[in-house]
Amino acid sequence: MGHKERAHALFGPSSAHRWLECPGSVLLEKGMPDTASESAAEGTLAHELAEMKVVNYFYPKEISKRKLNAAIKKMKENELWDDEMLGHTDAYIDYIRDTSLGLPSQPHMDAERRWDFGRYMPPGYEGEGYGTADCTMVQGSRLFVIDFKYGKSPAGRVSAERNPQMMLYALGAYEALKMLYPIKEARLAIVQPRLPDGISEWSCSIDELQEFGEHVREQAALAVSGNAGYSPGEDTCRFCRARSRCAARAEHNVKLAFSPDLGKKPPLISNGQVGEYLRLGAGVAKWLAELKDCALAECLAGNEVPGWKAVEGRSAREWTDMDAAFAILEKSGVAPEEMLWERKPLTLAQVEKMIGKKDFQDTAGSYVAVRRGKPALVQETDSREAITNKITAEEAFKEEK
Repeated sequence: MGHKERAHALFGPSSAHRWLECPGSVLLEKGMPDTASESAAEGTLAHELAEMKVVNYFYPKEISKRKLNAAIKKMKENELWDDEMLGHTDAYIDYIRDTSLGLPSQPHMDAERRWDFGRYMPPGYEGEGYGTADCTMVQGSRLFVIDFKYGKSPAGRVSAERNPQMMLYALGAYEALKMLYPIKEARLAIVQPRLPDGISEWSCSIDELQEFGEHVREQAALAVSGNAGYSPGEDTCRFCRARSRCAARAEHNVKLAFSPDLGKKPPLISNGQVGEYLRLGAGVAKWLAELKDCALAECLAGNEVPGWKAVEGRSAREWTDMDAAFAILEKSGVAPEEMLWERKPLTLAQVEKMIGKKDFQDTAGSYVAVRRGKPALVQETDSREAITNKITAEEAFKEEK
């Protein structure tokens, strides 16, 4: 089955960070349609390539080099294909290969295998606890779960430490393999090759893993009890399908927007209060944008949203047949090279994508300079190094010299 067609469990590992913190969201979003972004579709394509590469490495009889090359040729027809996928998936395979070569013997490997952790689900929901792990290896007493993430935003960096998605995969794999292997330790790794230092690793004992499983059992039972609470917040609401309609989120954001308690306020707010208002307001701004999208969709569907209506936006003109129009303009005396066409080069990224990253670097790389990005404000948890306009003593000394 292809990656796109896979069913998703009610208690899926990929959304565990949300339903473990906000158990009420499980039933709230049940039945609501899911939407997929272009970046998600790009990630799916990269995962399909990564899966074939890892199977080719471990089990070449199942996917031969010839079969792999044929599949890559077909993938290149996809409009989302980028030659960089080859290098990024190679980095993922290199990590898996290096890990396996460091073991006393060849591990057993499963790529894109579904692992069930139904024994930690409430009665009647045993079939709603499962997920598909990118790569799982077991050798002796060690279980390895390796996840491939294709995101490129530094803000999207994911840590393997106590990562609930990875721990649920490990729980399911342990339950399936414990009779075959004396597993004592789970080693979790996340490989994000599009980010610098994009590898995160963490290990835990099976006792720790099972302790986490009991927490999962409690939260899952609470989620279907009908008495589950809600924990609205930036992380829990980000991918929740009910986020635009959730009353708890609405109440939370209205409270943040209109009555944040930051203590007694002087005539001018301090830097500390500036930071706190920004933190509190970020979720409010995002919620208002999503609420506006929700209201527009309702109005377009013919449903009333008191105080609001949908109208036609600013119109724009476009050619119905540009070639025919230009031909007539030329016949009327308009010089095409002077009036109708503008010579405009492709962007650097477009040229690089057209000829390939390596060939671009070999031929035109010496003519490329990296312009520093415009300063951006992010939360201090962001991994990028902080910058400032202040000149250091070392920089000042350099200028004098």
